[in-house]
Amino acid sequence: MAESLMFHDGNRRLQDEFDSRRIADRLVEKLTHTEFTASDRAFIEGAMFFFLATSDDRGQPDCSFKGGTPGFVKVIGASELAFPDYDGNGMFKSLGNILANPSVGLLFIDMGEKPRRVRVNGEATVSRDDPLMQRFAGAQLLVRVKARAIFPNCPRYIVTPGASDASRYAPRPGYEPPEPAWKGFDDFKDYIHPRQKTPEGA
Repeated sequence: MAESLMFHDGNRRLQDEFDSRRIADRLVEKLTHTEFTASDRAFIEGAMFFFLATSDDRGQPDCSFKGGTPGFVKVIGASELAFPDYDGNGMFKSLGNILANPSVGLLFIDMGEKPRRVRVNGEATVSRDDPLMQRFAGAQLLVRVKARAIFPNCPRYIVTPGASDASRYAPRPGYEPPEPAWKGFDDFKDYIHPRQKTPEGA
């Protein structure tokens, strides 16, 4: 799964340079899945926003913010979600990219007291006559995403909106940040790579 869904030669080169291949593969083995869990569904359908990454037919990237009321993104199948396209500036940067290159990445973030991140990578389609559109008030178009990888991210660098201080995990001069708790979990503690250091000559 790690090779086919998550990692290419560029990922592997850096993992090997920083001795993180074992933990990378372990994180995929333990956390990455292709079907939404009940927890994933509740988190995604409770979100009021997410970030959408797309690229065009030349590989030029774009990232956009998508927002609405809770439930504006719906999990509609074991491995599929859908969200509406609302009235915007008419540029159709994201959806136009999907027509040229269906590969997408979605990032859902909770910036509250218990921060959380979930990423969904998959293949998207765009339709203006999808029968599901009636479930999405105000939709001009509907986007369906078939997930090929669903996985959480460590939330340690997330900052609560309005906070005056950076995350306690953020490195800064004269300060040694704590290790995140997950590195001590039984599933991962024997796979952790050394704290990253700048390679010689870099």
